[in-house]
Amino acid sequence: MIELIYAVCIVLLIVGTLTDLKTREVPDWLNYSGIFAGLGLRLMWSVYSFEWHYILEGLLGFGVFFGIAVAMFYLGQWGGGDSKLLMALGALLGLRFSLDSFTVGFIVNLAIFGGIYGIIWSAALAFKNWKKFRKQFRKSLDKYTKIRAVSLGFAFGSLVFAFFIGETFTRLLLVFVALFVPVMIYLILAVKSVENVCMYKKVSPSELTEGDWIADDVFVKGKKICGPKDLGIDKKQINKLIKFKIKKVLIKVGIPFVPSFLIAFLITLLVGNPLLFLV
Repeated sequence: MIELIYAVCIVLLIVGTLTDLKTREVPDWLNYSGIFAGLGLRLMWSVYSFEWHYILEGLLGFGVFFGIAVAMFYLGQWGGGDSKLLMALGALLGLRFSLDSFTVGFIVNLAIFGGIYGIIWSAALAFKNWKKFRKQFRKSLDKYTKIRAVSLGFAFGSLVFAFFIGETFTRLLLVFVALFVPVMIYLILAVKSVENVCMYKKVSPSELTEGDWIADDVFVKGKKICGPKDLGIDKKQINKLIKFKIKKVLIKVGIPFVPSFLIAFLITLLVGNPLLFLV
């Protein structure tokens, strides 16, 4: 049964990746099919084997992934389609709290390779729009001069202190922290610059789809129709924009994250949980 579950996951992720790359959307029919398939297969597994932990693990996986998905959605990192697909994976894979659990390994790999994927995608956008990115990045550097100075001062102090530490592990840890802090500051500023330059565009209301992120508030006769705090526009709001003949609205176009789900899943399938190599 677990082989069938993995096969369903791969099909979901491949179809989701293709649609996400092509349209920046993951269709609801795919996500809800994954959720029902996951819970249905696990219920059948429990009934057949008289082992009820299979369906309980599926419910737990769905619940935990629901929490992660909602958090990422409200932080503005993922769209609704990405979030629902993650819930479907939770229902299919189930969850038990163990380092050798496939699901735990998937979460770890998603955190690692999802971050790497996001950085690579952002870097590609920066190079594609190099002149605009460079201008915006310089503005960010000027705006956060004090924060950069503090991070560099902290890094220098940590490196000097590490020089006087005799214990190797502690010295290496200090060196890592000293380098990590300023690198993260510059990386955050770079990613934010990419977002400001490359991830906003104006579209007509007829081009909008449910879940699109509206970047600026839209008012008609003093009444707000939609805006960033809506966390995704709905069909009723789109119809209002069309009715009031709004020409263009500014939306935020995010990174298609579903391919990172597929990458993390395949790495977990082939390699497992990288934390096990450290134990």
